[in-house]
Amino acid sequence: MTTLLDATTTPSTPAAPRSNAALWVLPPLALVLLVVLYPLLRVFWESSVGGSWGEVIGSQVFRDALWRTVAIAATSTLGCLILGTFLAIVLAFVPFPGSTVVGRLIDTVLALPSFLITLAFTFLYGSAGAVNAAISTFTGSSSPLLDFLYTPAGVITAEITFFTPFVVRPLLAAFALIPRAQLDVAASLGASPPMVLRSVVMPEAWPALAAGGSLVLLLTLNEFGIVLFTGAKGVMTLPVLIYTRGIVTFDLPGAAVIATVQVVLSLLLYGVYRLIFTRLTGRKGVGDAAVEPTQ
Repeated sequence: MTTLLDATTTPSTPAAPRSNAALWVLPPLALVLLVVLYPLLRVFWESSVGGSWGEVIGSQVFRDALWRTVAIAATSTLGCLILGTFLAIVLAFVPFPGSTVVGRLIDTVLALPSFLITLAFTFLYGSAGAVNAAISTFTGSSSPLLDFLYTPAGVITAEITFFTPFVVRPLLAAFALIPRAQLDVAASLGASPPMVLRSVVMPEAWPALAAGGSLVLLLTLNEFGIVLFTGAKGVMTLPVLIYTRGIVTFDLPGAAVIATVQVVLSLLLYGVYRLIFTRLTGRKGVGDAAVEPTQ
């Protein structure tokens, strides 16, 4: 009897109302599928049905473009790392009049399209640019003294100029997180500024340096505007080769094959970047946990 009464008087738990929050993911998912995934699938499909993989990959033009793309990207990234680290250290730890203006100028470069840097280089260092005109005025020579703009060196110089802020900004953010007291303690113990920089500052900045360098390597690997607007003779990179095969000669299957290789290279590079970044941040987290005082 008691069991029967309990069964009849105990109210049933109402079911939780169904949430429609999952439906909000459908519009952005559809947008990603339409704008990103569908064009990539079309490129992959075009590269597979064309049957030109062996012809394109085996051509000397493709191999030269691949090597030149990697060489220019690696050299530009190295230059950006060196110049960006130097500028970030100066802006963060060497106060000088006008440092704020320099920082704002670096931020401004981030907002500019890459071809404007190339256009400015043409006005400055081109055959009829301001620098060559000034040199000709003093030397009386009719031929331009500076003739590097239309070579791979000119492309690398323009890319270093444009992409260095992508290294400076992460480093400045990392330097701002370093406690000032930590630097003062190291200096009070007799450490010289280079030693403080090597043993205190840079270990804290390695993740930011790796992130900035990896981003620059990705961007330079896929850079098209600087190479095209420079008009460098003989500088045929993979993006320019894709443009030439797809737009100039209307070889869409061949352009799709090269684009597929470009996408695979970018994805592999991004995977390596994530692996390195995870290991660097993981080691930093283990080190911070090891020195954290116990309560």
